[in-house]
Amino acid sequence: MSIIDAPENTLYHQLAETLAAAIHCGTFPPGSRLPAIRRCASNHQVSVNTVLSAYRILEDRGLIEARPQSGYYVRGVLPSVKAHKEHGAKVRSPGSEKLDLIDAVFAAQNHPDYTNISLACPQNSDFFPTAKINRIMASLLRKEPALTGRYALPPGSERLRREVARRAMDLGMTLRAEEITLTHGCMEALQLALRAVTRPGDCVGLETPTYFYLFPLLASLGLSIIEIPTDPEHGMSLDALELLLQEQRLQAIIAMPTVQNPMGFSMKLEDKKRLAKLVNHYQVPLLEDGLYGELQFCWPLSPAVKAFDREGWVIYCTSFTKTLTPDFHIGWMAAGRFSESLARLKAVSSLAESRLLSETIGHFLASGGYDHHLRSLRRRYAAQLDEARGIIARHFPRGTRATLPSGGFVFWVELPGDVDSVALFHRLLLEKICLTPGALYTLSDRCRSALRLSCCYPFDERYTYALKRTGALACEMSGIAAGMT
Repeated sequence: MSIIDAPENTLYHQLAETLAAAIHCGTFPPGSRLPAIRRCASNHQVSVNTVLSAYRILEDRGLIEARPQSGYYVRGVLPSVKAHKEHGAKVRSPGSEKLDLIDAVFAAQNHPDYTNISLACPQNSDFFPTAKINRIMASLLRKEPALTGRYALPPGSERLRREVARRAMDLGMTLRAEEITLTHGCMEALQLALRAVTRPGDCVGLETPTYFYLFPLLASLGLSIIEIPTDPEHGMSLDALELLLQEQRLQAIIAMPTVQNPMGFSMKLEDKKRLAKLVNHYQVPLLEDGLYGELQFCWPLSPAVKAFDREGWVIYCTSFTKTLTPDFHIGWMAAGRFSESLARLKAVSSLAESRLLSETIGHFLASGGYDHHLRSLRRRYAAQLDEARGIIARHFPRGTRATLPSGGFVFWVELPGDVDSVALFHRLLLEKICLTPGALYTLSDRCRSALRLSCCYPFDERYTYALKRTGALACEMSGIAAGMT
C-alpha cells in the first residue's frame, strides 16, 4: 500500500497533517526549511521512518520538496490552476492583433531598461558554465587556428552528434549519431520539421496554452491551427486528440510533453506511451519540443515520447540554449523516418552549424561537466520557483492560482476578479516592468486573466520588487486584497 493510500489515522499521516497545517498558517513560510528528520522525530517523539513517511506525503501533495544534501523546504503555497472546460476544435489562424501583441512583447523584452519577469531566457552568465566554455573554445583555437577559416559542411560535428546520442539515453531514447541533425536552435528544428511534413493549407494541432511564437511560425508557412484542450497538470487531452486523428483533421502535431512552456507540467508516463501509440497508429507526425527536458526536477528523468516511438513518426527537437550556451544557438533533432529528408532540407536551408561552436559543446559534454552543471541548475531553479511562488502567495490578490512546474523555470498564473493581463502588461510597461500576458499563448479568449512568469533571473531587489509591484497592481485592478487564500 502506498503512503498516499494509507489510512488517515496512521501516526505518519497525523504528523503530515500537523506539518501541513503549520505550512498553511505560515509557521513554515514558503522557501523555509523544515526541521531535520532526526530533530523532527525527537520533537514529536516518533521514529525517523515516521518522519520520512510524513515528509513523503507532503512531497506528494506538492507542499514541500527535498533538496539534495540540504533538507526539506516548503514550496510556495498557492492553489493549483483548474482545467478549463473543453471547447470546440475550431480551425484558427492568428490575426494581426495577436501578431502585433507578440511584436510589442518582444520589443519590451529587448529593452535594456526594463525589468523582465517573464522572458524565458536566463539573463545572467552565472546560469551557464561560461568560463569553462570559453576555455574549451580558446584551447580548440590554439590547437587548430585554421578552424574558423573553413566552411562547416553537413552533417556537422561528429563529436557533438555522438555526445548527443549518448545523452539521449537519459531521456529513454536510443539514437545513433547518424540519425541526428544539428540545427540553429530548437526553432529552426521545428521549422524544418514543419516544412518536411506539411504543406500550405494543412492543419497542425497545438496544446493550449502553448509557446506563443509557434503562431507566427505556423502563419509564415501558411498552416492553420486547431487548439487541443490541455490540462494544466496532466497535459494534452488524448481523447480529444484521438477524435481529431480519427476525423483526419490534423496533418501534424506540436507538443511539449515534458516541462511544458508555459505551464510547466509533464505528462504521465502512461500518457506519453499512449501519445506515441496514437501518432504511430494514425501515421501523423508529432513534433516533440524537448527544450526543457533535461531541466526536470525528478531523477531519473521522465522519458521523452520519442522513447516509445516504434515506427519513426515522432520528430524530437531541442537545443542547448536554455541550459548551456544561449548565444551559440546549437540545437538538434532526431527525426525517425524523416531523418534523411530533414538532413537534406537543413543542408539546403543553412548548410551546417559552426564547427567551432559545435566542437566546443561536444568537448564540454564529453568532459562530464554538463551533468554537474545541470544538477546545480535544477536545484537553483527549483529553489527560485519556490521563492517566486511564495512572493505571489503573499503579494498577489487572494484567489490567485499557479501551476507547480515539474522542472524548468516558467510557470502559469491565473488572476482572480477578471483582471485583464493585457491591460496589466501595458500598465506595467509604464513602470518599465515586462511580463507576458496569457492572451499571447492561445488563439481563444480563455486566458485573458492569466500570465506566464519566469524564474531564470538573479533574485535580487530589482526582480523581487517587479514581482511584488505586479501583484500590487493586480490587487488594484481586481479590487481584491493580497495575501494567502
